[in-house]
Amino acid sequence: MTGFSHVRRLWSSSARRDCTVRHPRLTPVLCSLSALIFGAAAATAYSPEASAATTGYVALGDSYSSGVGAGSYDSSSGACKRSTKAYPALWAAAHSPSSFTFAACSGARTGDVLAHQLGALNSSTGLVSITVGGNDAGFSDVMQTCVLQSENACLQRINEARAYVKNTLPGKLDQVYDAIHGRATAAHVVVLGYPRFYKLSGSCAAGMTEKGRAALNAAADDLNAVTAKRAADHGFAFGDVNTTFAGHELCSGAPWLHSVTLPVENSFHPTAVGQSKGNLPVFETARGR
Repeated sequence: MTGFSHVRRLWSSSARRDCTVRHPRLTPVLCSLSALIFGAAAATAYSPEASAATTGYVALGDSYSSGVGAGSYDSSSGACKRSTKAYPALWAAAHSPSSFTFAACSGARTGDVLAHQLGALNSSTGLVSITVGGNDAGFSDVMQTCVLQSENACLQRINEARAYVKNTLPGKLDQVYDAIHGRATAAHVVVLGYPRFYKLSGSCAAGMTEKGRAALNAAADDLNAVTAKRAADHGFAFGDVNTTFAGHELCSGAPWLHSVTLPVENSFHPTAVGQSKGNLPVFETARGR
């Protein structure tokens, strides 16, 4: 939810001490966990065969679209960490659109998309994809709080994020979606959601509490519901990736998401398999293949 971003502030010394006391055996990972996760106006009639295959495809959004966690990053993308194994790159390689602009960037919020990612959109753009909103809602800080602090602190931070998603995020998504349609009036726009992070009553024996995991999943559901509603109201297609990630969450037997790991920016992001088997099929279905 980098979909979410690198946390752009250093922890205080007291926070580091708290982490060390609470998690002495996980200190090398957890105490460096300054970044966790997350690093469309009605469209005209759409024909999949006549769209991106003969015109351009532009991939927008945050780290869930850039491919953080999937590896094989384009060195020229720098901190944006655009992966050749991310679903936009996989789809473009398989379908050869007339042009492909990979603008998604780790850490992007709605304001970053508006300011830095829309330049390639024009009247010849046939297909647009995007994931955005997790960073705006502060899910990176939510995950940091839930991993390192008490259950009560975790639940309070989750409630704050859910309130933001309900009250503030819709307007920010409207701004992005209006801007996309204003620049690419003929494009078919696919908005992907975010997966739930945890399989409840799963195999995890440590870390976040079960109540915290359930609350975090509920917050992800809220984010997806708001995103789906705003996408539908703009005539955009929404892809629910929980249809493919089900059974492959953290604490399942075969997760397609990284848990807390090194490098820390991979934490809570899809693996390469998560991109190819989780995100890509949903994108293809929403796009119309």
